[in-house]
Amino acid sequence: MSMEIGILTFGEMTRDPSTGRMPSPRQRLLDTLEQARLADEVGLDVFGVGEHHRGDFIASATPVILSAIAAVTTRIRLASTVTVLSSDDPVRIWEQYATIDQISGGRAEIMAGRGSYTESFPLFGYSLHDYDALFAEKLDLLLRIRDGNPVTWSGRFRAPLTDADIAPHALQRRLPIWQAVGGTVASAIGAGRRGLPLMIAFLAGPIDAQRGLVDSYHAAASRAGVNPRSLRIGASVHGFVASHMRHARDVMYPHFVAGMSQNNHRRDEPFPLPREAFDLQAGPRGMIVAGGPQEVVDKIMTYRRLYGIDRIMLQMGFGGVPQKEHLKAIELLGTRVAPEIRRLTKDDAAPSAPPSSASDAPPDQAWCHRAERPSQVTNRSSKEER
Repeated sequence: MSMEIGILTFGEMTRDPSTGRMPSPRQRLLDTLEQARLADEVGLDVFGVGEHHRGDFIASATPVILSAIAAVTTRIRLASTVTVLSSDDPVRIWEQYATIDQISGGRAEIMAGRGSYTESFPLFGYSLHDYDALFAEKLDLLLRIRDGNPVTWSGRFRAPLTDADIAPHALQRRLPIWQAVGGTVASAIGAGRRGLPLMIAFLAGPIDAQRGLVDSYHAAASRAGVNPRSLRIGASVHGFVASHMRHARDVMYPHFVAGMSQNNHRRDEPFPLPREAFDLQAGPRGMIVAGGPQEVVDKIMTYRRLYGIDRIMLQMGFGGVPQKEHLKAIELLGTRVAPEIRRLTKDDAAPSAPPSSASDAPPDQAWCHRAERPSQVTNRSSKEER
């Protein structure tokens, strides 16, 4: 199938690194709606909104934002990127996203993750000691609700259900539920065992660093009797598109650093990323996708060759990129990048290739703050299962 191209936002509110100005929550929400409308108009395939429960984000109620986007768009698919399933109620999640599916005419998707930003656990009365068990139980219940109704079920973390009639039904026959992962192989194995599509979050490092995760995903699917070729794989990456490479990186770099400092797990902690390291990450063998249209096409095709992905979502405005620049990037992604990617992948089965041994990434990856389980270190920087 041809690749799908989309964008996502966490709804972070970041002080401008040049002026120090902070957007209001209302302006940030209005900007997000404008970005989604334009993404729909220029033909992008999917728009995602992440979930965070802190004052420096406006997306604590992701389904409400996606419903507003559904009302001002006509074609683009609408996804949570991601739903922090471990600290929410699967019944309520289903009700919300099935409603979005009805409003949007069948365009809703759920991307379920464990959560690496852990503020929602104490906020809603959950313990990080139950981190794994919460996710496993709640994902199984969410899938039960999707695949059969009424539902009879019992578990550890919510009241049992007996012939529960959970409404509304989704408009789609089978509302897509993805499992979102960062660097945890066990999570990918769980997704493969369940036969779920996999969305991988890439932050920084060598572009081929997650090959083992995909191999484990495919192996788990095979052991469970699921044909790996039937499973979808997507990539979530930081990126930016401009008319030429230098401008894209000049715009993205200061905002990326500002966002990683102000809006990461440890708020307002300096994020020492030299420009040289950023440029290496935006180069051919780093994870960041930033450049002119052709550089972005080339990088996306590298992801496809390495991982067999059929969807990529760019987080382009991270760190408060000015709206004018952000909208121009969306326009270029939709009019210059996406058509070329679709042309190149129209008849391509997207086979996974063996990992490359070469890398342009800096040998010292300490600045990436590689993802760790929140049960081990709760405030380290990562995008793990967001």
